[in-house]
Amino acid sequence: MDLQRKLAILADAAKYDASCASSGTDKRDSRSGTGMGSSGGMGICHSYTPDGRCISLLKILLTNHCQYDCLYCVNRSSSNVPRAKFSVEEVVNLTLDFYRRNCIEGLFLSSGIVKSPDFTMELLVEVARQLREDHDFRGYIHLKTIPDAGEDLLRRAGLYADRLSINVELPTDTGLKQLAPEKDTTAIHRSMGRLRLHIDDAKAQRKAAAAVPIRVLPGASARPARPPRFAPAGQSTQMIVGADGSDDRSILQSSATLYQRFRMRRVYYSAFSPIPDASRALPLQAPPLVREHRLYQADWLMRFYGFDHQEIVDDGTGLLRLDVDPKMAWALAHPERFPVDLNTAPRELLLRVPGLGVGSVDKLLAARGLRRIRAEDLSQLKVPTRKVLPFVVTDGHRPSGALPFSAVAPTAAGQAAGPSRIASAVASMAPAPVQMGLF
Repeated sequence: MDLQRKLAILADAAKYDASCASSGTDKRDSRSGTGMGSSGGMGICHSYTPDGRCISLLKILLTNHCQYDCLYCVNRSSSNVPRAKFSVEEVVNLTLDFYRRNCIEGLFLSSGIVKSPDFTMELLVEVARQLREDHDFRGYIHLKTIPDAGEDLLRRAGLYADRLSINVELPTDTGLKQLAPEKDTTAIHRSMGRLRLHIDDAKAQRKAAAAVPIRVLPGASARPARPPRFAPAGQSTQMIVGADGSDDRSILQSSATLYQRFRMRRVYYSAFSPIPDASRALPLQAPPLVREHRLYQADWLMRFYGFDHQEIVDDGTGLLRLDVDPKMAWALAHPERFPVDLNTAPRELLLRVPGLGVGSVDKLLAARGLRRIRAEDLSQLKVPTRKVLPFVVTDGHRPSGALPFSAVAPTAAGQAAGPSRIASAVASMAPAPVQMGLF
């Protein structure tokens, strides 16, 4: 099989993996005249660095052959799909060739499991090793790690890759046993724990080395070299949404556990996509794409807005509302917390006002240190006033109508069941039923 055909098959096979963001890594480049590539700059892919620049990644599988038969996976062993396999040298050459043509700035490499987890992981590590050591490649590298791979292989992978990830696959252990009985949640968590220990140890060593003062006295020992970084962009994972019966409450609970136990940098959510010759155990239709989006918004609330996973979905349905974003849904369900006085409320309460993001809250706090906030000041801060004003009090503005107002009870389909003053204000904000902005 020629290289172009392999690339077509294995690039298409990698499209189901969503966890390919490139934020949080070290900034490297080759402007000094040595090395090749950089971890920043404009590209053609939708992955971004912490400062907002787009990073292009070559996103492929090493092979789509796999010894596992996970029912939700198009590359499962029983699937009737074209198969292909790259050699280590082919992946290295493709990465360098695409970089030289200014098509990519990094590599996202995953693989099906062939022969054994250790054998597959060894190939992935060798790709990263050759790029780093033989070609001095300084671009971004994200490796998918194999849960059952040996300790030494995981350690070596972290020395070459910017980010490592292990897919938890499904939100619950019950779902994994039902749809992927050959995989083990305990083994996945064990590998995540090992990666966290390696990352924490590397950070501690670098911190200790940086604390040693530089000595210039005659005969004084030299300052020790700083230890290498271990996966500086941390680790991430991905779970499939809608393949089993897990509700949104269970999904967010699993995510909260992963963030707390393993200091996960990101949890990605991938809406289940029906595959050819699917098992009867799988749903016939994909879940609404907006459900995936709402989960990302809820995840953002947990990570940056101080929300606990239990309070984001606290009704009897176990599902996030689809008609409004999770912060708005929480505000509608807790009328006793509003209106909020923008001139006196603490930061943690301001973060719960629909329409106010982290940056907007920081600007408000800085501005009110100089003078009192007025309603007209919100537009100057680029705040969506039609969304914010029903929930806040400022100089010259107080929401009309009696407060606290009654919450809008969601139905099973996630639609509003009854009118209220706030619900009417929310409905008038945008004609589109699906809100695709974060907050």
